[in-house]
Amino acid sequence: MSTQMKEAKDRLIFRHTNNRKGRNTAITPENSSMKHLVYGRIILDKEKPNVTFSTGTLESGLICLSGECTITAAGQTIEIGRYDSIYLPRETEVEIKTESAVDLVECSAEVEKKYPLQVVRYADVEKDSSLKFKTGGSANTRTVNITLGKNVEAGRILAGFTTSEPGHWTSWPPHEHAAMLEELYVYYDMPAPAFGVQFVYTNPDEPEFVGVVRDGDAVIMPEGFHPNVSVPGHPINFVWMMAAHREVEDRQFGVVTVQPGFDQGGSGLEASRK
Repeated sequence: MSTQMKEAKDRLIFRHTNNRKGRNTAITPENSSMKHLVYGRIILDKEKPNVTFSTGTLESGLICLSGECTITAAGQTIEIGRYDSIYLPRETEVEIKTESAVDLVECSAEVEKKYPLQVVRYADVEKDSSLKFKTGGSANTRTVNITLGKNVEAGRILAGFTTSEPGHWTSWPPHEHAAMLEELYVYYDMPAPAFGVQFVYTNPDEPEFVGVVRDGDAVIMPEGFHPNVSVPGHPINFVWMMAAHREVEDRQFGVVTVQPGFDQGGSGLEASRK
């Protein structure tokens, strides 16, 4: 492997992934150290109102961050709005159209089996205390939303989003799950001057990544603990997406190892296991 290719594979942060209209793929196993996970963004408006694509060998999940659109796939036509999600099977032709504007996060991974198309309404997520819950303490309060979790039949992908209280930590206590799942964070709804600081480390004395993250940035976590913190006066908001190493078998949210020394009070994700 060339030095340039190795540097690309070792890269953990991808900046400004939301700065282009249309459907754009930012992170793949080919340009990162991800083994399965693919992250893309679909941003449409009246100038670019539609996009068509095939999922190929990938299963895909879409989370609507803002706006609304109509999705035609697998013989169905579905309208989705903010925080709604849809699971798209492999080998599916997809058309997405909007009459206004829409911003979709796309989470994908290669799978062997074809699972059914499924629509997740955020209104239903809000009613389930194992899919939406507040967790943390005086300095690490956040709300976790699981939109593509145990409520969806899928092979590898899990996805949702987390919003913190201003100035608070999230993913705290630090945890990791690299034996089962790889993960990445995409930061959203953090207009300037808001920013956060993301950590990724297997050894806390020699972190693989410590850096400022802003709206549209993405950080990958192929392994290691990955806490983050927002600046005072602003929350840190991020979509998290994961891909299981073993199809179906490893697709489990909330099964984590907490960093020794911070493991007295649990992981903060216990509600998801109910």
